[in-house]
Amino acid sequence: MKPAPFEYVRPRTVEETVAALAEAADAKLLAGGQSLIPLLSMRLAAPATLVDLNRVEELAYVRTDDDGVRIGALARHAQVERDDAAAARQPLLRQALTLVAHPTIRNRGTTVGSIAHADPAAELPAVLTVLGGTVTTRSASGTRQIGAADFFVGPLECALRPDELVTEIRVPARGPTSGTAIREISRRHGDYALVGVAAVVDVDGDSGEVTSARAGYFSVADTPVVLDLTGTVDSGPSWDRASEHAMAALDPIGDIHASADYRRHLIGVLTRRALAAAHAELSATIRARGRIDADNSAEGRGSDG
Repeated sequence: MKPAPFEYVRPRTVEETVAALAEAADAKLLAGGQSLIPLLSMRLAAPATLVDLNRVEELAYVRTDDDGVRIGALARHAQVERDDAAAARQPLLRQALTLVAHPTIRNRGTTVGSIAHADPAAELPAVLTVLGGTVTTRSASGTRQIGAADFFVGPLECALRPDELVTEIRVPARGPTSGTAIREISRRHGDYALVGVAAVVDVDGDSGEVTSARAGYFSVADTPVVLDLTGTVDSGPSWDRASEHAMAALDPIGDIHASADYRRHLIGVLTRRALAAAHAELSATIRARGRIDADNSAEGRGSDG
């Protein structure tokens, strides 16, 4: 099939983009097009106007600072995935992006586009939510900051207004005693997950005891779901209680790909795996940091002699 007829607008700046959105009664934004183009071709979406962002080069950025990572609306998945500074500041970004579809799609698709598309089976909405990230929008009337927990309101539905553009997302930096991991099960490599879990574990810097554990779930409900599992962690740590709590707390959907009972089973298995992997990643990071500190100390003593 072919898309229904539409007006085509190709702005060069953010100002031109928001002006076009303000003028259009029914517009869709095109960035990577990996989700929108199939919808247009199947006529599941039929906007009156298509606003193409691909000449708005000011939005093609990945920037890091002490607070975290800022990703512009035109930054491709592959660009974010390959950015070493972004991966160092928040490892869960790269961990998640390696699971997104296939390299060909990551070369074209945009990270912000995945967030705005709000697919509950996608990795990035859950990642942004569990990390407490924010979405920055721009319209002719001004700028808004929307927390990820408030941005996703339904399947393929977000809090973005018709006249707004998502200019960037902001992802908080990983803390010095925080570990991250993501685990998912899909029918085939590159498919959407039947269930996925993005986990963040924090420990006490002195004792090593777990002080916080939370998990973000995708392909489970109509929106990403985040559970605080801190009170379910046993010393050791053991993740069995956290797994059982997640299975009891969530009410997964059933569809042609997996029954609700099978998804509930996967919730338990993947919660345990993701939390354990996040804790192991943190332990490895702390050990590496200790070796670096020890080497630096030894070098300092040698120079004094």
